[in-house]
Amino acid sequence: MSNSAASPMAASSTSMAGRGSGKTTSFIPELQSMMYALGDSRRPLHETAALVEDIVHTQLINLLHQAAEVALLRGARAISPEDIIFLMRKDKKKLRRLLKYIQFRDYKSKLMKTVDDEDPLDSDKYSSSSVNKRQRLAQDFLGSIDQTGEFLALVEDEEMDEVKQERIERLEKQTRNMDLAQYSDFCESRQLSFSKKASKFREWLDCSSLDVKPNAIAMEILSYLAYETVAQIVDLALLVKQDMTPKTGDPFGHAISATFLQYHGSSAEGMSTKREPESPDNTPPSTPSGPLSSGHQGKLHSMAQGNGSLSQDTSSKSKQRKRKKSAAACGAEAQSSAIQPAHIREAIRRYSHKIGPLSPFSSAYRRSGMTFLAC
Repeated sequence: MSNSAASPMAASSTSMAGRGSGKTTSFIPELQSMMYALGDSRRPLHETAALVEDIVHTQLINLLHQAAEVALLRGARAISPEDIIFLMRKDKKKLRRLLKYIQFRDYKSKLMKTVDDEDPLDSDKYSSSSVNKRQRLAQDFLGSIDQTGEFLALVEDEEMDEVKQERIERLEKQTRNMDLAQYSDFCESRQLSFSKKASKFREWLDCSSLDVKPNAIAMEILSYLAYETVAQIVDLALLVKQDMTPKTGDPFGHAISATFLQYHGSSAEGMSTKREPESPDNTPPSTPSGPLSSGHQGKLHSMAQGNGSLSQDTSSKSKQRKRKKSAAACGAEAQSSAIQPAHIREAIRRYSHKIGPLSPFSSAYRRSGMTFLAC
């Protein structure tokens, strides 16, 4: 990877400024559905999805430029899967995940051709290299750069992917309490991907402006890496969100994030300011007791008779205040269940600096430049 790449968050802001008003293609609605299908709340925040879009776009653009450099060094006229695999060679886990995806794509192509064929029993013609062209390209290239046999061993590796397994278990727990309509909506969100919007995805990456453009199989891999980047951002943000949530009886509850403490500190100040009139120092002095004249007694008697409506007005106002407070609390609770932009920024910060509980997920490409999430 090139050292000239910017940091993830800085590059994100640069990407926003660079695209500016000229940016006409947006995946924010699709990203909101993807984030929901990956573990976020039912209504992911628009600003969170916009931040995720900028991070993913920045990462893919930098990946494209570096793959173009590799293609030019090879003397190729287009970006091919070999160029992307070369950039991923240092992270064995993610390279193995990509090889599994390539196998799946070949298997899906073979299955579709079998379904469309009039003679599906004749399986000999489907064993040709033209059907498994993706696997053949990947294996031939890995064999050309593999001096120890570790790359080719990844093709046959059947080790369980712990990250994906944990993601599946989390989503299974998420769907337990869904009704039929909610589960149907969840399944529709699960089917969304960048590859199903190929022309929009190519326009989003502005491939027409590149001197060396990616071919069809390279675009498939880029769309897969884009979705994996979204998935990993959501995974890491959920860990940060869980880390920022205080737990009752937790002996390490004092070690909460500074952002969380600052937020609750400002909330506590606001609450104390609102409750200030109820403090004893601000209560009005009591009415002095003393002998009352007959005129005063008559006035008090009339006030006592009309006090019923006054007490009713006071109680109705207090009920309205309680309703407003409960509605505000419900709205805040619904919003707090969604991933916040602060969770995304903190996740990227921890990932980039290889600290805390996210360090096992960090990339092998840890240089002075950008830390890539998907490769």
